[in-house]
Amino acid sequence: MKKVACVGILVADVIVEQVESFPEKGKLENVNSITVHNGGNAMKASVNLKKLGVSSCLIGMVGEDMFGDFLIKRLEEENVDTRGVRKNETVQTSASVLMIDKTGERSYFHTTGTNAVFSEKDIDYSVIDGCDAVFVTGTFLMDRFDGEETMAFLKKCKEKGKTTFLDVCYDAKGKWGEKLDMSMPYIDYLMPSIDEAKEIAKKEDPDEISSVFIEKGAKNVIIKLGSKGSYLRKEGEEKGKVFPPFYVKNPVDTTGAGDSFCSGFLAAFAHGESIEECMEFGNLTGACCVMEKGATTGIKSYEETRRMKKCL
Repeated sequence: MKKVACVGILVADVIVEQVESFPEKGKLENVNSITVHNGGNAMKASVNLKKLGVSSCLIGMVGEDMFGDFLIKRLEEENVDTRGVRKNETVQTSASVLMIDKTGERSYFHTTGTNAVFSEKDIDYSVIDGCDAVFVTGTFLMDRFDGEETMAFLKKCKEKGKTTFLDVCYDAKGKWGEKLDMSMPYIDYLMPSIDEAKEIAKKEDPDEISSVFIEKGAKNVIIKLGSKGSYLRKEGEEKGKVFPPFYVKNPVDTTGAGDSFCSGFLAAFAHGESIEECMEFGNLTGACCVMEKGATTGIKSYEETRRMKKCL
């Protein structure tokens, strides 16, 4: 079975619920709970992959602080290889405070912390050497690593014979293609959501979007379509194909569904499945995710996930 290196962002999520109102200055407001959870695309992917029975390692950065210690402990509890996680003595771990009201709506405070200073020079390539697939996730949220450093890293990975995957986050700075286009020739599987894909390609239709990406060098294009499933255009094909979603009657929490799709796709790829089977398994993993609260809670073992197909 293939081993997957997840490269990108780690975040400590402090969740406060239920927040009925913001207290006035100097005042206190009681809430039901305040809890800390692991977050960040790369961390979620590495944990999900282990739950799905795939050997994974994480490459990223945390601070020398309580949040960093918490995230590393969580990774170790899930048996994720942490040799590639660097500690920074001067910059704090990336963290978010999520305030959830009674309707489930969320408001955020966030500090990018170590994710903003993580660089290609922080990567231990001996860890990469021990992996078959490399998944970069969190692009557009890593100030130093985005752009030229991502390109240099992916180029080295291809020279080492690795299969490369890349997923992005929403780019609030609006640089999109300026940061990503240079990496396209070194991406075997580009995996954005439809909203992100539209912004990058400046097109609306998945076939037109994928044509833009392929012309810029990406080999295969996968687009997450949310409730409509997922789209795949394989290398050499003129048009792509939509893979329908698995229907969940009463979804509990859609947080992390897109990340779970990527984890499921990578897990099936690591198990040696065909690309079409990877797409279906990605959709199935995303469905499992929304059945429970939290971004990784609903992820089951590989065999359990396969059996869920009969229930959906």
